[in-house]
Formats: sequence, structure tokens, C-alpha cells
Amino acid sequence: MSITQTPIPIAVLISGGGTTLKNLIELRDRGELAVDFRLVVSSKKDAGGLAFAEAASIPCLIAPKRKSLTADEHSESIFGPIRRSGAKLVVMGGYLQHVLIPSDFENRVINIHPSLIPSFSGKGMYGLRVHQAAIDFGVKVSGCTVHFVDNEYDHGPIILQRTCDVLESDSAESLQKRVFELECLALPAAIRGLSNRLNT
Repeated sequence: MSITQTPIPIAVLISGGGTTLKNLIELRDRGELAVDFRLVVSSKKDAGGLAFAEAASIPCLIAPKRKSLTADEHSESIFGPIRRSGAKLVVMGGYLQHVLIPSDFENRVINIHPSLIPSFSGKGMYGLRVHQAAIDFGVKVSGCTVHFVDNEYDHGPIILQRTCDVLESDSAESLQKRVFELECLALPAAIRGLSNRLNT
């Protein structure tokens, strides 16, 4: 599949290994996702995902520590550089810090969460914790949710969801792997769907 859309300028926020960023870069390189990476912002200077950004020659920024800033200062320290980069869409790819969304980026920041929101979401619900909670509750279906980010954890208009069965044999790790396979499809699909609106 070859993408002929005008590439949408994006920034990606990361905190850890950067698997979401890696997937987006690979899709871009294969011509399957029309994006122009303008900036990667990491909440940690040793985040593994920075290596993917550097290998792809994407400019990187380490966000300053939250504790030394007010909420508004912290927001501006992230969105100021994003604004100057020319990014029109911000993708939270495993970014674990809470950040206020400025008014000019309302409905221009998206996140992917590894559950079917509103289930197993909110503060403290990330990584294997989400999948273990789903297994412990006994749900038969899980999946992922792409949503717009507002100023509450995992709360904002849902863009799309993808589902998979939860198997009796599942561990948190095996369920995480299957849900991540869905994430690798869902997030690019959401970006493609937003491209035309945000590129005008």
C-alpha cells in the first residue's frame, strides 16, 4: 500500500522503549503512513525510544522535570517547542507524565491506551497493570483505544477502538503482546483519518 497523502507534520511524546514510535517510523519508511516527524519529546533522558528517533534523524527534546515547574510552565516547556516545530498533530506514544493541553492543541493530541476505555484506564493504569487488571476482572474481550487527549487521564473523545479476545490461558504478557499488535494498526489508522482535516 502506497500513501499519496500530503505528509502531516507530527510530534511524538515518549517515556520508555519507544515501540510505538518505532512502528510509526517503519510505516513511514515503507510508504504506508504519510507523516513528517518534526520532534520527539521524552520525559526521560535515558528513554530507549530516543535511539529510534536519533537513528531516523528526528530532532529530540528532553522535557524538564515537572516538579520544578508549575503545570502551565510544564505544558509550555513541551508545547512551545512542538509549536515552533510546525507539528500539527501530537502523538502520545507511551508518554507517562500528565501534561495540560493548551487551547490551540485541543483535538490535536492523540493517545493510544491498551484497553477499551473507560475500562481499565485512568491514573496509574499503564503497561502490564492494564492487562493484569483485565485478566483479574475476568473480561472476555479487551483491545485498545485511540482517543483525543484532554486534561484528565485517559479521558477524551474516542477516535477508534480495536478488540481481541481474552483467552483463559492469557498472562498479562501474552495479552499485552496481542493488544500491541492491534495498537500497531489502530494508531496509524487514526492518524490517516485525521490527516485531511489537520492538513488544511
